[in-house]
Amino acid sequence: MNWETRITKLLHIKFPIIQGGLAYLAYAELAAAVSNAGGLGQITAMSLESPEKLREEIKKVRSLTNKPFGVNFAIGQHGRPFSHFVDVAIEEKVPVVSITGGNPTPFFQQLEGVNVKKLVLVAAKKQAQKAESLGADAVMVVGNEGGGHLGKDEVGTMVLIPQVVDSVNIPVIASGGIGDGRGLMAALSLGAEGVEMGTRFIATKECVHASDVYKQALINGDETSTIVIKKSLGMPARAIMNKWTDHIINIEKQNGGYEALKNYISGTANKNYIYNGNVEEGFAWAGQVMGLIKDIPTVEELINRMIKDAEIICDNWSK
Repeated sequence: MNWETRITKLLHIKFPIIQGGLAYLAYAELAAAVSNAGGLGQITAMSLESPEKLREEIKKVRSLTNKPFGVNFAIGQHGRPFSHFVDVAIEEKVPVVSITGGNPTPFFQQLEGVNVKKLVLVAAKKQAQKAESLGADAVMVVGNEGGGHLGKDEVGTMVLIPQVVDSVNIPVIASGGIGDGRGLMAALSLGAEGVEMGTRFIATKECVHASDVYKQALINGDETSTIVIKKSLGMPARAIMNKWTDHIINIEKQNGGYEALKNYISGTANKNYIYNGNVEEGFAWAGQVMGLIKDIPTVEELINRMIKDAEIICDNWSK
């Protein structure tokens, strides 16, 4: 099967598979593994302590792969200034950047005239059109099945992707609910030219920062094991359901507001679960795709399996 799409040509990758930004988890080991396996790996910028830490992580990725990789900027979720981090990406001549959350206009202004491919994560047709008007090279479109932060409209991937494909001229990358070759082929049939996966890449051997407890929870759970929190704050996000998220939902039902929620939804609470496996004192992001996760392969094994399964589907279609 010919895997060339506008996305593979744009990003200079073999397969149209992109690893999500994954706050506190997307570092050099995982990013390099994805890139070496033919996809596009990414490191997360805003989870790092300082711009210099980002520079170190970029250099580490380059020591592990000579393939293209990206740096993800979650500009709306950490509440931190990001311009100095972007400066580092520019100075280090990072080939791809992706933008999540917030208003991307200042980001694009800072990157004006810089030779870098710009991807923007969106959750609605109007957001995709806005990203295109600002100069995005492609949009990553996340449906309501996805893990982490989502759109407010609760539209699923199956409906959202074709709407966005029909509304923009730049390539579309599908995200949300995708974790195997069937999801890859479904996305392509909807008009997307690549896929982004977050949750599925957590359950891999090279996602070394994720605790075994977190990975095992992804295997043990199913498509009903997640819940959307932070709706009351206008920032809906999907996480693994546990007692901690029960507390969050109860506070939201009582209109507790940010002050009542802040300790429950903090980065510290997130890291308590994902790093330390402390499920009693934290939470972990995950999408409904956890219902399809049955093992913890290497990244190479996962991507090769996806491609093989997708090619079998393609062969069956041609019979």
